[in-house]
Amino acid sequence: MNKLIITVLAKDRPGIIAKVTTDLFELGCNLENVNQMILQGQFAGFFIVEAPADQTPEAVEAVLKEKTNGNGLTIHVHQLDTPEAGSGDDAGDPGEIFLITTIGPDQKGLVARFSSIIAAHNGNIVNLKAVFKGGVDPNDNVMSYQVAVTKDMDAPAMFEALREKAKELNLDIRIQHKNIFDAINKI
Repeated sequence: MNKLIITVLAKDRPGIIAKVTTDLFELGCNLENVNQMILQGQFAGFFIVEAPADQTPEAVEAVLKEKTNGNGLTIHVHQLDTPEAGSGDDAGDPGEIFLITTIGPDQKGLVARFSSIIAAHNGNIVNLKAVFKGGVDPNDNVMSYQVAVTKDMDAPAMFEALREKAKELNLDIRIQHKNIFDAINKI
């Protein structure tokens, strides 16, 4: 398999995804996964593709840059590291997802403080969204982590450390299993 991960950064505007995916299609790439977002007016896109066997990451990057020349896109292409079957890297407990949300006044280092606690307990952050609008309105500053918790972790100790840090920093914190969150918020 020749899987590549492609990152695209640019000032947001209509047509970025159309341009990049059309160029990838014309290169013979099969799009497998996409995640894109807009952060303060900046487009950030992540694409995982299966490229033809003869396409190197360098060749795909060169063609994409040539095709988008002058469009203000920053493009990087890398070989996707995938575990070899049976290597042990693909084994193990992927964990159950817990949603950890904090709400409160913005302070420098919030993400660093909470992610360090999660890392110290071997939690894996699989998704993070932090929106800091500044000011003193607590509802304007929200961090939402999705954390994979495995059976071999001391999850209660991690949750307690997170609650203690939130209390110290004057933040509200909510911790719940993703399944419960999904059931409560089902429309």
